[in-house]
Amino acid sequence: MMAVDISLISVPKIFPLFLIIVTLSVSSSYGNLDVPCLESEKLALLSFKKGLADPSNRLSSWDVEADCCTWAGVVCNNLTGHVRQLHLQNPYDAYYTSQAEYEAYVKQKLGGEVNPSLLNLKHLNYLDLSRNDFGGIPIPTFLGSLTSLRYLNLSEAGFAGIVPRQLGNLSSLRSLGLKGPYPYGRDGEVFKLDVENLDWLCRLSTLEYLDLSQVKLNKTPNWLQVINKLPSLVELRLSNCGFDYMPSLEKVNLTSLAVLDLSGNEFHASMPRWIFSLSSLVSLNLAESNFEGPLPDSFWNLTSLRMFDASYNYYLNSTLPNSLFSLSSLVSLNLAESNFEGSLPDMFWNLTSLRMFDASYNYYLNSTLPNSLFSVNSLVSLSLRYNGIEGPIPSGLQNLTSLITLDLSGNFDVNSSIPNWIYSFRYLEELYLRHTLFHGTLSSSIENLTSLVTLDIAYMKLRGRVPREMGNLCNLRTLDMSGFKVEGDISELFESLSGCISYTLVSLWCDDCQLSGHLTDQLEQFKSLKNLYLDGSSLSGPIPVSLGRCSSLIALDLSANQLNGTLPENFGHLSNLERIYLNYNLLEGVVSEVHFVNLTSLKAFYASGNKLVLKVSPNWIPPFQLEALGLRSWHLGPQFPMWLHSQKGLRSTDLSGTGISDSVPQWFWNISSRISYLNLSHNQIQGKIPKIPKLDDTYPMIYLSSNQLSGPLPRLSSNVTELDLSNNLFSGEISIFLCERKDEPNRLKILHLGGNLLSGEIPDCWENWPNLRVIKLGDNHLSGNIPSSLGFLRRLESLHLRNNSLSGEEPLGLENCTQLVTIDLSLNLIVGSFPTWLGRSLPNLMILSLRSNYFDGQIPSELCHLSSLQILDLANNSFSGPIPQCLKNLTAMVMKQNSSWPISYSYYGGEFLENAFVVTKGREFQYNTILALLTSMDLSDNNISGEIPEEITSLLGLRFLNLSGNHLMGVIPKEIGNMELLESLDLSRNKLSGELPQSMSDLTFLSLLNVSYNTLRGRIPSSTQLQSLNASSFTGNALCGPPLTQNCSTNEAPPEGDDEEGVKSDIEWFYLTAAFGFVIGFWIVVGPLLFKKSWRDTYFLFLDEVWKRIGNCLGRSF
Repeated sequence: MMAVDISLISVPKIFPLFLIIVTLSVSSSYGNLDVPCLESEKLALLSFKKGLADPSNRLSSWDVEADCCTWAGVVCNNLTGHVRQLHLQNPYDAYYTSQAEYEAYVKQKLGGEVNPSLLNLKHLNYLDLSRNDFGGIPIPTFLGSLTSLRYLNLSEAGFAGIVPRQLGNLSSLRSLGLKGPYPYGRDGEVFKLDVENLDWLCRLSTLEYLDLSQVKLNKTPNWLQVINKLPSLVELRLSNCGFDYMPSLEKVNLTSLAVLDLSGNEFHASMPRWIFSLSSLVSLNLAESNFEGPLPDSFWNLTSLRMFDASYNYYLNSTLPNSLFSLSSLVSLNLAESNFEGSLPDMFWNLTSLRMFDASYNYYLNSTLPNSLFSVNSLVSLSLRYNGIEGPIPSGLQNLTSLITLDLSGNFDVNSSIPNWIYSFRYLEELYLRHTLFHGTLSSSIENLTSLVTLDIAYMKLRGRVPREMGNLCNLRTLDMSGFKVEGDISELFESLSGCISYTLVSLWCDDCQLSGHLTDQLEQFKSLKNLYLDGSSLSGPIPVSLGRCSSLIALDLSANQLNGTLPENFGHLSNLERIYLNYNLLEGVVSEVHFVNLTSLKAFYASGNKLVLKVSPNWIPPFQLEALGLRSWHLGPQFPMWLHSQKGLRSTDLSGTGISDSVPQWFWNISSRISYLNLSHNQIQGKIPKIPKLDDTYPMIYLSSNQLSGPLPRLSSNVTELDLSNNLFSGEISIFLCERKDEPNRLKILHLGGNLLSGEIPDCWENWPNLRVIKLGDNHLSGNIPSSLGFLRRLESLHLRNNSLSGEEPLGLENCTQLVTIDLSLNLIVGSFPTWLGRSLPNLMILSLRSNYFDGQIPSELCHLSSLQILDLANNSFSGPIPQCLKNLTAMVMKQNSSWPISYSYYGGEFLENAFVVTKGREFQYNTILALLTSMDLSDNNISGEIPEEITSLLGLRFLNLSGNHLMGVIPKEIGNMELLESLDLSRNKLSGELPQSMSDLTFLSLLNVSYNTLRGRIPSSTQLQSLNASSFTGNALCGPPLTQNCSTNEAPPEGDDEEGVKSDIEWFYLTAAFGFVIGFWIVVGPLLFKKSWRDTYFLFLDEVWKRIGNCLGRSF
């Protein structure tokens, strides 16, 4: 080998090689060394940790003895040991699916304060504190001095207050996340971030990512101009910022913008044109932003767009532009619930990349699907939910073989069976057919849907047995078959689901399935079952003990069945159970502490409507913390349940009808500060309530009716929305209760103080209660005039002031309350004529009762403008004149079928029902549940005259008609039999004549007829109904035939067609006889005076004597 002479190698050539070798050697040495963090930076981190609250001990590795570069969340520079990054975000995602996940998420949140010791981390370029809970403290201003930061994320971390402008000093920042937290913090406080001025943002010229979602920005009108000065911006998220204005933008500098999110705002403007010039956009989210007007046909320039969401813009009201369907890059298109109309463009063949299409809840889209839709083979998710698509389900859908999600709920009005091809989607994981009109049975071919995870076939027209093949759907986790008319009993259903599905099924809904039979030990076969809903069927027998061994259960609903027996004690072993619904069964017996011993996860317990008795120790402390409790009709009393003292998070509590005769302890009001619904009605609770404290919930409702509460009305928190203190012993005036000034606006919508001992005048301060919808002050001792300030209540729907001593006239101000549905002023001392403005101003009025007052004058024709009127009660007043001839305009009385839904004003689906008092069959009845079906007209006991108008027979929907006790004349309308729904007809105590119309035999629902004390004659028409009535219904007339004992001769019943002529003849003879009698009487008295002087003299002497006596009397008087 030849030796190399080193002297021959020049220095310039060897030096670079030397540098490379040295560099590699040094780098290798450093790579093998464990470079510790700097002591000063470790101390800074320890100080920072000291200020934090760490309930889950996430920072346990932050030990003073350990190298801080090895601590959790800390990243150092491996060459210098400087701390470069802090990853302290919550490791759990904010999107949880169960209570356990939520609790884990909350527990992992850091809190406390952010210590300024972070300023000693001079090389820190990355700080993430997102998804923690700093309890509403302001964002520290010193963060603006961490000038090395390139990444700062404080999103959803529980900060509140004004975003500091000092953040504008972070000139190196590339990513800034300040997304506001979820609406509620850990202890229920509402945290809000606010920005008063955005100018500081202009200094962050290198910013590429900006998220200010859920930060209040509506005080910054120049927000768009400021953001337009960030030319490097790639992603911009401004959802739920409270924007109510969309500024214009002449020149767009956001040329790099790829992601834009403006969702959840209140723009109330058309979509701005500048958005459609952003040619780099990949994702555009405009959902729930209240954009109006047409969707611009300007999508041609957005050639890179892959995601577009315009859902839940309820005021778009436009057709779908063709340009939107030209975007070949589009992957996701969401147009749900935005009032699009017209038809889907037949241009889907351009959307070759489309994987998700949602056009749900656009009710005005045309009723057919375009054929081009069936060519989009890339579609993975298709949702056309509740679009009103008519006709049969199009077979072209079977071409979309890649579908994973298919939602056709609420469409296809043609009765047909489920087409067989729908069972051929082998990749389908979610299938929703709810509220379609498919009928028949489920095919055994359903086993072909082997990938199915969720199946919703609720409230279709399916019936029959569930095929056993469904048990072979081994991936099915959620099955909703509510409303399925299942043949056989519950055991047959469980037998059909006994295959491999029994190991995977997590949620089963079979509400209203008409199931019968007993629950058995079959429940134990469902090893993964967490949610079981079997309410609204006919299940009977006891709850099986085996149910207590279904350890995975989280939610159980067996309400509205016929289950009997006692509650099994081993229910207390279901430690994962969070929600129990056993309402309205036939359960009885004793429930003790044993039933709850291990229910540590329980959040909601509803078992109202059973005859159960709760017996627990006075010192019992339950193992759970309830949010909702429903024990209506249980036996809890007489003492107020002390164990509620331990329940700090109750939001809904129903202890009505539970036999409590104690007073409400003060501690109960203290623990109820979060209450949203409280019902203690129908007990015998005594004592006074000095004040209902301020409640944290936005819309709390309180029901304390039908007790023995006394004293003055309690002071009321301004945020209570529904208050029922009726049927108690409250006394005194209501002026303090109503007129006391509050710092916050009153939210009260329903006020029921009826049935107490309240006195004095109704105060004139209703302008303080602008949200009121229902006022019930009836059955008290109130006096004076009805205040005019009621006219300020523009949302008022129901006004009940019956059975007081109110006087004066009905206030004109009520005409401003145009939403009124009910007015009940009966049983008062009100005077004046019928208020004509009722017809002009109250188009929604359904119930009007002015009964038993002192109204007079004629009933005006304006009454007939009340087309929604169903109940009219003007009885026992002094109305005179004829019945208006325009009754056929009372549309709600003309219609044979009104709504069967109860009239309710409560958020709790019928808890607070409208009611009306109707006098029929001689008795007063109160109606609520079936009120919407009721129609009644009562004009009895007035001075109404004239004939009964023929138009009254057009009221085909009327059920109760009372015209008794007036001065009505003429005949009963011939076509009265058209009023087929009449149940009660009272025409007694009038001056009606002629015969009973033959058509009355058509009134087959009639249970009360009273035509007594008129001048009727002739035969009573034959019908099963009329002959079954009491004879007293016809007394005081010249009627004959059953049910009367008077027989009719053949001559007494002339043909009905001659009746009108006969009446006319009678009237003529009456007038002739009266005239003849007058002439004879006149000449008998006056004749002798004319022809015999002595009679004439005596008559004039008599008149002189009379005048003298009158003069003497008048003289003494004065």
